[in-house]
Amino acid sequence: MARHTVARAAYVAPVLVGFFAIVGGWTGAWSAALGVAVVVANFLLAGALLSVSARISLQAYHAAALFGFFLRLLLFVGAVYIISVTVEVDRLAFGITAVVSYLTLLVLEALAVAKGKERELTWTN
Repeated sequence: MARHTVARAAYVAPVLVGFFAIVGGWTGAWSAALGVAVVVANFLLAGALLSVSARISLQAYHAAALFGFFLRLLLFVGAVYIISVTVEVDRLAFGITAVVSYLTLLVLEALAVAKGKERELTWTN
């Protein structure tokens, strides 16, 4: 499921990067691209944690869902801090892009599952 969500980033990212390229120039575009990259990494990490833990046991899956959220939140904040300290970024473009891309990708995935477009997911049948 995370791979499907990340694949939709190919549609969301150019819109956000293009918008911030117009508004903020090269720095805005670069910051928007970094924002989308952090969100994509977050989704991929969530998918990896949940898929590995689901193979172990239901309890491991539940633990990964709960503690994985806090782990990913901590990693997200750490990545944002490291990026803001080491690279010149437009913090407003970076933050807006991260929030908008995260929410947009979640909504697109939820709509696809609700409409039955994700048929290979066994739990949706």
